[in-house]
Amino acid sequence: MKKILLILLGIIVILAALVLIKTYTYPFKKNNTGAGEGWKPVKNDSAVMRFSGGIKVPTVSTGSLGEFDYAPFEQFKSYLKTSYPLVYQNTENVEVNQYGLVFRLKGSNPALEPILFLSHMDVVPPGDADIKNNEENVFRPDDKPLEPVSKVAEDWDFAPFSGAVANGRIYGRGAIDMKGMLFSLMESMNSMIKNKQTPQRDIYLAFGFDEEVGGKKGAMQIADYFKKKGLKFDAVYDEGGLIMRKGNVAGIDRDVAVVGCAEKGFLSAKIKVKGLGGHSSMPPMESAIGKAAVIMQRLEDHQMKPVITPLIKEFFNNIGGEMPFTTRMALANQWLLKPVLISQLTKSNTTNALVRTTTALTMMKGSDGTNVLSPEVEFVVNFRLLPGNSVKDVRDHIAKATEGFDVEVEEIDNTREASAISPTNTKAFKIIEAGVKEIHPGAIVTPYLTMAGTDAGKYEIVSKNVYRFMPIKINTAEQQSIHSTNEYLSIENYLKMIHYFEYIMKNYDR
Repeated sequence: MKKILLILLGIIVILAALVLIKTYTYPFKKNNTGAGEGWKPVKNDSAVMRFSGGIKVPTVSTGSLGEFDYAPFEQFKSYLKTSYPLVYQNTENVEVNQYGLVFRLKGSNPALEPILFLSHMDVVPPGDADIKNNEENVFRPDDKPLEPVSKVAEDWDFAPFSGAVANGRIYGRGAIDMKGMLFSLMESMNSMIKNKQTPQRDIYLAFGFDEEVGGKKGAMQIADYFKKKGLKFDAVYDEGGLIMRKGNVAGIDRDVAVVGCAEKGFLSAKIKVKGLGGHSSMPPMESAIGKAAVIMQRLEDHQMKPVITPLIKEFFNNIGGEMPFTTRMALANQWLLKPVLISQLTKSNTTNALVRTTTALTMMKGSDGTNVLSPEVEFVVNFRLLPGNSVKDVRDHIAKATEGFDVEVEEIDNTREASAISPTNTKAFKIIEAGVKEIHPGAIVTPYLTMAGTDAGKYEIVSKNVYRFMPIKINTAEQQSIHSTNEYLSIENYLKMIHYFEYIMKNYDR
C-alpha cells in the first residue's frame, strides 16, 4: 500500500512539474505595446458639426422585411451630398437599390485588388425613455469632457435625434451604431481628396440602409452588385469589435482591441406546442404550457457542446500572457485542464458565448385569460451559432428537445450560418494593428469572434479577408448604450476614428 501511495505521489509531482514548466514556457504572444496616448486629436469643429447634422436625420429601420419610412433616407442622401461635395465630385458614386450608396476613389495601380469600407445609415428606434434636455441645436464642442459613464443611463441627456454636442460628446441614436463610422469614412476620403493623396489601389465605401433588420435590401444587394462587376477585394472592413478600456476585459490591465475575424450565425425558431384546451376547472394532467415548459427546460439544461475553436484559441494566446497565473496555467495546459477551463468559461455569460452556440428563450404566448387553457402555446428560442456548428446541427438539436411532443417549428427572422474565419497573417489584418498603435499605442490587438450580426458576412462572396472592427475606445457601459438609452460618442473617439481610417487608406501599400 505504501509503495502504491509513493507511486501516486511521484505521478502527482511529475504532473505538477509538467504543468509549471508548460505554464512558464507556453508561447503566449509577446505584446510589444508602446507608451503614451498616440496621435493627438486636432480640433475639427466642422467635422463634428457634419456628424451632428447626420444624427438629426431619423433614419430608423423597423420590421423584419425592411418595410419602413424611406423619406428620412432620401433626406440623408441629400445631406451627405451637400456635406461632402468633394467626395461626390471626385469619385465614381452609384446608388444600389435606390438607397444603398457606393463610392469608388480610383487608385494609381488598377492591377491591385481594391479595399472596401462598410457602414450603414439606418438606426434602431430610440425607445421611450425620458429626455432631460429638449433644447435644440446644442453645439458646444469646447465643453470640458465628462468622464465615461459607468452604467447605462435611464434617460436621454438630450433628445435622441438632436445630434447635441456637449460635454465632450456627440449625442444621439446611431452615434456609435453606425453613423460615427459612416461619417468618419466620409471625412477620411474627403481629406484624401482635399490633400491630393492618391492611393495605389482603389478604395470603395459602401453604406447599407437596412442592416438593423437583416440587410437583405441594402448590403446583400450591394455585395451582389460588386460580384456581378467581377470585383474582388483585398480587404473588407466593417463594424464589430472595439477597443475595450483597461479593466473592462476580465483579468487584463490594458486596453484590448478586439478585431472580429468571424461572426456567429443566427437561428430563431418559433415553437408551437399543442395540447388540450378548455376551462381551467377541469385541466388535463399535462397542459400545452406545461409541455412547452418541459421543452424549454430541455433546451436550457442540455445546450450545445462548448468547444474552444482555433479562433478563440488564438484570442487567448494573444491576451493570455497578460492574465493572472491560474488562468495562464489553464490555458497553457489544456492537455490536462481543458475540462476545468471550459467549465470556468461557461460560467460567465460573456465567455460562454465565445465557446458555444448560445440558447436564449426570448418570447412566449399562451392564453389571454386567467381561467382559460390554451390548446396551443408558442415560444421563441434564439441561437447564435458558433463557427463549426451548422444550421442543420441546430435544427437537429431542436428536434431532439421537442421529441415526444406535438409541435410545429417555424424559423423566423434571418437564419444564417456562422461566417468563415478570416486569416490574421495578412496585410489586411496587420494594417489594423498598425492603425490601432497609431491612435492607442498601449492597446493589445487580438482577433476575436463577433457575437452580434453585421453586414460583413454578406461580402464574403467578394473577399476572403473580412474584418469587423470600429476603432473607438469605450467601456462596457458605453458599449451597452448601443440600441439602448443615451447613446453617445466622445469627440475624441470620433476624431481618432477619422485619423485611423485615413491612416489605413494612405498606408495600406506603404
